[in-house]
Amino acid sequence: MALCLLLLATLPASGRGKEKEKLSQGFSVEVTASEAELVEAVQEVVGDGIIQGSKEYDKDPYITGASETDSSPLFPKWTEPGQLFYKVRTDAIAPRNFDASAASGTLAVRYVVQPKDATRSILRIDAVYVESEHRFVHASNGTVETSEYKDIQDHVEAIQLKKKQAIEGEKNRQQEIARRALEQNQDIDAASLAVATSSAQGIEQRVQELRQQLERAVKASGAQLRAAPYGTAATLKSLAPGTEVVILVVSPYWFGVETQDGQHGWIHHNQLGPMP
Repeated sequence: MALCLLLLATLPASGRGKEKEKLSQGFSVEVTASEAELVEAVQEVVGDGIIQGSKEYDKDPYITGASETDSSPLFPKWTEPGQLFYKVRTDAIAPRNFDASAASGTLAVRYVVQPKDATRSILRIDAVYVESEHRFVHASNGTVETSEYKDIQDHVEAIQLKKKQAIEGEKNRQQEIARRALEQNQDIDAASLAVATSSAQGIEQRVQELRQQLERAVKASGAQLRAAPYGTAATLKSLAPGTEVVILVVSPYWFGVETQDGQHGWIHHNQLGPMP
């Protein structure tokens, strides 16, 4: 996965001081995961209440008490495609890894998920700290973004492992079903097999008998294969004496037949006789 740092646009009006300051640097990374898998992982991380890569006191491993929100005024409006998620901690005291952070303020992290193809997605993470009183903006040194990404990647791997295990479990279940079915089939004894064979032979013989009953030959005078069962219907084909046909439909005076070349039509019953 290629990791590339992207510099954000200037801060919106709510975060400007006397000078125009820039937001914290964020980064964009290609993740080997579908959009659905990455969104699931991001949602899990956004909802954990923790901001990795920063702390208020040296004894802390990370910042706690963060909340998931639908938006944050600390970031400019997002106009590109993608799903957005936010995690915000208010009243944070001089959080570490933000340039010259001081006093108390709001620490916000934004996550953007964009699809790339069926198995890859783009994840962008931005972090910023803004003092409550003076509205000074403190840029991140990238530790929060990379730490949050590492946490998300761990969740992605767990999601993919669970999915793989589910697929393997279903595969094993289907193999076990097939194995048991094979064993049951192998339990058929010789007598049952003989009965089945005899039955099949009987069916085949009956089919042949029925077919013979339905086979006819054109009489010596020849016949006209008609498009419909009446004498004025269009002639589809002239049939020579002895031409074999199979009767498909029986009416009082006409037979619906199929010729040896697969053509269908109607012949008057007086023009057909038994097979020689």
